[in-house]
Amino acid sequence: MDKLYLLFATILLMTILAGLWRIVKGPTPADRMIVAQLFGTTGVAMILLLVKGMNKPSLLIIALVFALLVLINLLGFLHCFWREENPGD
Repeated sequence: MDKLYLLFATILLMTILAGLWRIVKGPTPADRMIVAQLFGTTGVAMILLLVKGMNKPSLLIIALVFALLVLINLLGFLHCFWREENPGD
């Protein structure tokens, strides 16, 4: 694996560590949901780095599935959050 891909993966790992701090200190559930989106996006980016660095195109399917799971997670959060904000709907 090329050292450049390892450097990028390390930078992405540092964003996850910064996100962990926001999960602990996040005052609202929306802040925590944004961090969950950050984790999902970073996870997909790290998988794509593995695809390029290891020359394994079969991992692209895993990245796509992971991205779809992150989207479903966001939609579920929005559905529950919207229901709390508008109880009559």
